[in-house]
Amino acid sequence: MRILIVNADDFGLTQGVNAGILGAYRHGIVTSTTALVNGAIPRAQVDAALDSGIGIGLHINLTLGAPITGAPSLVDGGGRFMRDARQAAARARPAEIEAEIGAQFERFETLFRRLPSHLDTHHHIGLLSPVREVVLAWAVRRRLPVRSQNASARRAARSAGLATPDHFFGESGPDAYWTPARALGHLKRLPGGVSEFMTHPGHCDAELSYSRYGRHRETELVGLGAAARAAAAALGIRLCDFGALGEFPLADGAG
Repeated sequence: MRILIVNADDFGLTQGVNAGILGAYRHGIVTSTTALVNGAIPRAQVDAALDSGIGIGLHINLTLGAPITGAPSLVDGGGRFMRDARQAAARARPAEIEAEIGAQFERFETLFRRLPSHLDTHHHIGLLSPVREVVLAWAVRRRLPVRSQNASARRAARSAGLATPDHFFGESGPDAYWTPARALGHLKRLPGGVSEFMTHPGHCDAELSYSRYGRHRETELVGLGAAARAAAAALGIRLCDFGALGEFPLADGAG
């Protein structure tokens, strides 16, 4: 059996990104999103996400914008997160990471009135110590599935008793990743077990003009759209969100 979670990162980044993610859920193969909660998200778009049925996780963020707690080891001289994940993790104090993630959990639950469906981290900072250990501890505490970008992350998650997909695909480099051709190619070659596609669809609005990946989000919006949905159905791929992970056995050889 081939199971696919298609997670759209960055709900909450801008209104255009939010609208694009919800459109990709309604018309394409996106099944799940993760929310950035240290900034403002319009109530109408929060309600639209809740009403849609999309899976909504927490996109733990220590590299974009300003922290909720103002913890000194997490910020630069201007009081904002450092964008470079390695630099940010190297400077961060575990107690301040713990407090900031706790504040982001609290804000998520206030906004969405429920626990996240799963956890992942902005700019993959959750792969780096000491952030990795704090994130896994929160996932264990709340019994939440997590993203695993590689075999090492997958082993750490499963050693902690956490649910996580067997395979991971996706990137946000200098070019748009989920072009129509790449999306269809990955669907055709999808391995057995549970896979996650990490994606970044959205509309490039004025708020996103600073981002080198802004226009690429619109390419991903097309690549993850109706043609991909039709292909997944034709290939017998089951689309789901992280909440369904417990239904499926571990793929042979996945670790």
